[in-house]
Order: sequence, then structure tokens, then C-alpha cells
Amino acid sequence: MKKIGFLSFGHWSASAHSETRSAADFLHQSIDLAVAAEELGVDGAYFRVHHFARQAASPFPLLAAIGARTSKIEIGTGVIDMRYENPLYMIEDAGAADLISGGRLQLGISRGSPEQVIDGWRYFGYAPGEGETDADMARQHTEVFLKLLDGEGFAQPNPRPMFANPPGLLRLEPHSEGLRDRIWWGSGSNATGVWAAKLGMNLQSSTLKDDETGEPLHVQQRKQIEAYREAWTEAGHEREPRVSVSRSIFALTNDTDRAYFGRDRHSRDQVGMIDENTRAIFGRSYAGEPDELVRQLKEDEAIQAADTLLLTIPNQLGVDYNAHVLENILTHVAPELGWR
Repeated sequence: MKKIGFLSFGHWSASAHSETRSAADFLHQSIDLAVAAEELGVDGAYFRVHHFARQAASPFPLLAAIGARTSKIEIGTGVIDMRYENPLYMIEDAGAADLISGGRLQLGISRGSPEQVIDGWRYFGYAPGEGETDADMARQHTEVFLKLLDGEGFAQPNPRPMFANPPGLLRLEPHSEGLRDRIWWGSGSNATGVWAAKLGMNLQSSTLKDDETGEPLHVQQRKQIEAYREAWTEAGHEREPRVSVSRSIFALTNDTDRAYFGRDRHSRDQVGMIDENTRAIFGRSYAGEPDELVRQLKEDEAIQAADTLLLTIPNQLGVDYNAHVLENILTHVAPELGWR
């Protein structure tokens, strides 16, 4: 059994070929798709976060709106770039969105990837300390976020407050009990996967990873997951961790599917430089008739090792078509693989 969710990058453009022409279109369509996905039996609605781009950015208004319109589906991110975040304000936003949804928030956070502008986090008022990198800054923001998310008081109360305070040091409000266990780290390497395990975060591994061994992506991810779970056990955490992998998977069941994604039948992993120092491997897409997909997916070692699969969707093709894409997987593929 696996949890199956969708992951939207939230693109919009004024192109005549796009069903998502504006930010308002993306936001309203995302809510509608989450509602439709819940009705189909999809387990999660996740959104990528990019700044300075015509894509999903500040996620919490959208997550809260979905939470208010749905009742069962998990609502999450994959991922929030912690270089840009004020961890204290983020705790307040996350707590509110989680309470609105009834405790269904699953927040994926990370260092983030190369953005649309140079050092965009500087425009948000953040800069690494002397001798530190932007990755160091992201991990520092994360550690503050995780510590304060536990809900322990830390702020000295005013002796003459406007309103009465509870006794002791004050914490950030609203506090949502249990949210700390639903934080995920988007890991692009084995080392950051181990770091996430030590801090008690769940693991998200996407279609992009540092190329550390030259092996296919799914093999490298499977080894990353194994290293993560070993580190989790060594850290002595009491609960079982969750692990997700992302994939682009399209079951070709009609002529429209074949026109859009038939060319991906022969997709392969690709290797390239994500920045001047990092060689990365980009995962293949899967596209084929359902029985063909079942055979291919059985050989994906990372999917087999994970408990959650996030399906990247072509959000600009509109709500109805994306609901069809998800229904195809749930109906024709997942049962044959024992995921349902």
C-alpha cells in the first residue's frame, strides 16, 4: 500500500495553449483540483514553491483554502525554500493552516534550488554569516523552525500586558499539536538525507538528485532512502518516518494522452550541472499503456522503497485533464502494483 499524491509546480502563462493564464487561475484551479483529487481517492495535494517566478510562491493562503474546502486529503509542499523564510512567522502561518485543515498539513522544506534571480533571498532581508553559505543559512532557519515548532515557551512576557498571559514564558500562537512530526526535508544528497533523519524530519526525494555514484536515479534514491532510515534508527526516534519520491507518470489510455505524452515512452535519466559546482541526475518520465507502465514501475527501486509517491502534474492543462491523469493511475496502475 502506498499513499499517492500530486505535486504541482503551479505554472501559469498567457499562452493560448495554457488553461492557466494567471495567478488567480492557478490558485482557484489548485483548490478545485484538490477537491476533485480527494473525491477520486488521491491521498495528497502538494505544491512546489518558487520565488520571482510565475509559479506557486507563498503557499499558506492556498494550503489554508484547500484545507477549508476538503476534509481528508493531505495538503503539503515540496518544497519551501528555507533561505527565504522567517522561521517564527512561518510557524504562525503553518499553525493556522494546519488548524484550518484539521491537522492535515505535510510541510516539505529544504535549501531550495537555483532560483530566477541571483541571491533572491537577499531581497527578503537574509544573508549568510561570514564564512557561511546560503545552504548553511537554510539549515539554520530550519533548526530554529523545528525547535520552536515544539511549542515550548521562550519569550519573556510583558509585566503589564494588554491582555492576560498564561504563566511562564510565551510561545508562538496558534500552536498546532503534532505538526512537528509532519515536517519533511527535500533532500538532494545522501548526506542531507542523513542530516534530516537525525533531526526527526520525514524525507522527500524528487526527480532531481546529486549524481553521487553514476547509477540510475532510482538506484541512487533507493540507497539514499536506506541511509536515511539507518540514520533514523540510530537517532532513536520513537515514531516511524515517512519517505516520498516524486515521479512524472502518465498512463496512455486515449488519443489525448498519447498526443501529450506519447513522446515520453522512451524517456531516460539525464545528467547535467544544476549549478557551477553540482553534477545532478534528472529522473526520467514514465509514459505508456497501463500494462507497460506496471512492468516499468516494478523495476523502480526508489518507488518500491518509499511509502508515498508524488505524481508531478501538468497543471497548465487544466483541472479536468489533470483529474483524468490522476484517475488513470489510481484505476489502471496502482491496483496492479499493490498500491491500492
